[in-house]
Amino acid sequence: MLAGDSEKQACRTTVGLLALAHDRACEAELAEAIDGELDADRLPDLDALGRRFAPNPCDIPDVTVELAPPHLYDELSTVQLVGAA
Repeated sequence: MLAGDSEKQACRTTVGLLALAHDRACEAELAEAIDGELDADRLPDLDALGRRFAPNPCDIPDVTVELAPPHLYDELSTVQLVGAA
């Protein structure tokens, strides 16, 4: 990467690739994709790889959270001592 980019850009790309592998838990698949790029005499494109390994919005479940009414929290915050100390 140093041959094609500045040292700063090569470092930024390397850190980005490491973060992508960690965040998306795709270390092996990402390594294969990077090897493919290098075998084709191309440098890894961080943006393209980010899109390739982005989560599929269809795989993200819908989650509904029902909150308790605020007055119930007031009851929880009230501390009462029972009995004499």
